[in-house]
Amino acid sequence: MDEISLYLNITRLFVGCLILLYASYTDIKTRKASDILWIIIGIIGGFLLIIDISFIGIENVISLLLIPVMIIVIYLLFQFLPFFGGADVKALMSLAILVPFEPRFFMFPIWGSIMPFTWIILSNSVFIYLVIPISLFFYNLYKRNLDVPYCFLGYKIDLYKAKERFVWPLEKIEDGKIKISYLSMNKDNDDIYEKFEEEGISNIWVTPKIPFMIPLLIGFILSFFVGDILFLIMSMIL
Repeated sequence: MDEISLYLNITRLFVGCLILLYASYTDIKTRKASDILWIIIGIIGGFLLIIDISFIGIENVISLLLIPVMIIVIYLLFQFLPFFGGADVKALMSLAILVPFEPRFFMFPIWGSIMPFTWIILSNSVFIYLVIPISLFFYNLYKRNLDVPYCFLGYKIDLYKAKERFVWPLEKIEDGKIKISYLSMNKDNDDIYEKFEEEGISNIWVTPKIPFMIPLLIGFILSFFVGDILFLIMSMIL
């Protein structure tokens, strides 16, 4: 039975990595990921779960009940976290089916957790995502653009290039003054760019539309091999 469990977990890791890697590629190129990817993960996950229950059984029924609970929680987080897109939510929902329990194979993961495995994937992904502001700061330090808080959120770029790239403006013009704009995400920014053109401003602060799919892929892999990074940090602090 342990051998079956090992093969199931390796299959889950392989399927998740393969599809998330492809989704990351399409997300970088087009900022989109096809829904068929999450349907494939869900179907394979459901099939593996049936094998799991049939040959190994369920040690903890609560972990099984947490699958729909985590799907609901992920949907609710989507309503409040700005860096989540529709594809990210669907990916996490499908991963809740693919890996419903904490996978154990060989000596991995190094650190266990009391949290549902989907939550571990999410928290690890967010942890990786938080590296971005630090990276932006060092980039702006090199460019000598250290206006706070802009230097942690984005970078300066030519206005005409901004229109062609996957970025959101971090600035807007109101009453003739330049103000920081936190609410430009997922909105039509043509009016913002037009006002800058009218004012003769050709260089503005923008924030990149970094696909969450990439941190999700890294977080997924870390969850299998390392475990719950946030839980480890909290246990060390407390």
